[in-house]
Amino acid sequence: MPQITIMTSTGGGFTTFRWLCTVFGLLFYLGDIVSDLVLSVQYFRGGHATWAALTLLFVLVGSVCIQIFSYAWFKDDKENDEVVDKGLSTCHLIGIHVLQIGIFTRYYHLLKKSFKTLRSGKTQEVEQLHLFALATDLSMLRMFETFLESVPQLVLQVYIILEHNHRSNLQYISMAVSFVNIAWATVDYRRCLRRSLTHINEMPCGIPTAVYLFYKIFTITPRILCLTLFIMLSPFSTLAMALIWLVGTTWAFVEKTDFCISPVLEHLYRAIVGVILVFTFFNIKGVNTRVPMTVYYIVSVCQNLAAPILLYLLKPESEGTDYFLPILFFILITNSLGLGLLALYYNLLHPPGYVADEVDGIERLKQEKKSTRLDRFLQM
Repeated sequence: MPQITIMTSTGGGFTTFRWLCTVFGLLFYLGDIVSDLVLSVQYFRGGHATWAALTLLFVLVGSVCIQIFSYAWFKDDKENDEVVDKGLSTCHLIGIHVLQIGIFTRYYHLLKKSFKTLRSGKTQEVEQLHLFALATDLSMLRMFETFLESVPQLVLQVYIILEHNHRSNLQYISMAVSFVNIAWATVDYRRCLRRSLTHINEMPCGIPTAVYLFYKIFTITPRILCLTLFIMLSPFSTLAMALIWLVGTTWAFVEKTDFCISPVLEHLYRAIVGVILVFTFFNIKGVNTRVPMTVYYIVSVCQNLAAPILLYLLKPESEGTDYFLPILFFILITNSLGLGLLALYYNLLHPPGYVADEVDGIERLKQEKKSTRLDRFLQM
């Protein structure tokens, strides 16, 4: 396939490499879902019905939510005369999303359209922007799936290993695939979103992307371990997690996010934002977030450090386990590295196109410009 080298004000075109990245994203998504489903079967056959049910529940919740938004976006695009597949009637759209294959339909359309573009050598900017818009829709859905399924799945599997000393190769495979899925979805979303917004410069490859990736990984991983330790301390800790989710959801309501046309869908979107904020920080409104982000990470670090301390004080026997000290040092090291990389990225490597005093958001489009869901979605 010939590689497009078109350059625009926001970055390069949809290249062969970008096409391959889409393929890898699909494979990672499939691997994550399949490994979790197989793991749930293993749990069920081993007599661990609760673990099997929870593993399936996370898969189901993530899948249902992304199908809901996928259908809504297909419908929204058709009503706004956006370019969509003419063969997809309303009945077809409903059917494929009820069957939980809406995201695979999107992958198929993107891979098919981009393949034709690459083979024909088209360099029209409108076509390039359309392909990146399709890719960004997919990356948004993958972000939902990541924080509704992959991240909670990691918490569950780590809890099973540490608290119940139940280990298997399939568990490790499932956790590894989930971890890769988290890393891939986070960076892919970041790059796709910036490339699809015409008023924002594209995120450079190389060091900036690597630093951003490790900043996110080194801040999300200790959160996963922290929440796992709290659950080990007491199952009622899940109520505290629900409170953290409620605070994040309330913030989304206070900020009056306007991502969805439907009020009901907007409420669901804000609830999902609350889940994402349990694990990592995102700018939910596209405005200056220096203070909220600082407060978020101060509270997050305090919670991360409090988890092993409370486990030691309330369950002294945990000190004698083979995991306590490694986890304690791991939380300390990853927190330090994560915050250090955060400071490095936003002070030295943050792509241009942001207003001077912004840390984690984009300048809102002026009122006279047409706003799309890309402009209203989570900024990073």
